[in-house]
Amino acid sequence: MILASPSPLSVALGIATAAAYGVAAAFSHKLNRSATQAVVAIAWLLHAAALATGLLPGTPRFGFAPALSITAWLVMTVYAVESRLFPGLTVRRVLAGLGALAALLAAAFPGSPLHMNASPWLPLHLALGIASYGLFGAAVVHAWLMTRAERRIRQAADPHAGLPLLTLERLTFRFVTAGFVLLSATLLAGLLFSETLYGPQVRAWKWDHKTVFSLLAWLSFAILLAGRSRFGWRGRTAKRVLYAGAVLLLLAYVGSRFVLEVVLHRPVA
Repeated sequence: MILASPSPLSVALGIATAAAYGVAAAFSHKLNRSATQAVVAIAWLLHAAALATGLLPGTPRFGFAPALSITAWLVMTVYAVESRLFPGLTVRRVLAGLGALAALLAAAFPGSPLHMNASPWLPLHLALGIASYGLFGAAVVHAWLMTRAERRIRQAADPHAGLPLLTLERLTFRFVTAGFVLLSATLLAGLLFSETLYGPQVRAWKWDHKTVFSLLAWLSFAILLAGRSRFGWRGRTAKRVLYAGAVLLLLAYVGSRFVLEVVLHRPVA
């Protein structure tokens, strides 16, 4: 089966988004804070427009690349809000680079049309799942920032650079908790209402790679939260479990759809 062709508008918006993110990533050290924020804001708006061209008009399309692109956009949204509250956040170059890559992937691989017999509630089900991706993505970014903060402490660097370690740790687990709630709701809806969501001809809940990896990811995050509550897990142990769960979650939908769409050329609804 031939992959769906991206529309000229979505390609143009994807390239414009990547270019704007690229400017933010390449020149953020030369621009002042207000100029950098303006460039990132333009990139964020272009990114939203690029996503809307694939999800709103006609028959919506979805796949591994749009899922990654929406996740990147959500992480950028979280960063935009947090940078207002915590000016010490300094990861815009990394996030801008990831945003540029995600926008280009979504322009090149727009996904396949959603099933015609699907319920109007299916977009909400997908939104819950992608929102959990975004929250866990934000948690991973904060865990990486924790690693940088720990390195600064060991090197006796400026203690006022960046956010305090305890603040980063608290934010990380808040994102993990929120993501776990949404992931649980997504899996529960898929288990109980699969025929309602996807139509009677489609069995949404089946023991395939996506389901197995999703459940393993859910179990990893459940263990992480339980270990945090019961044993006070923090630092390296907590980050390792978080990274493992994030990789499993990435493999669940993005990984399985990548294999179907790009490797096997079999996009599915």
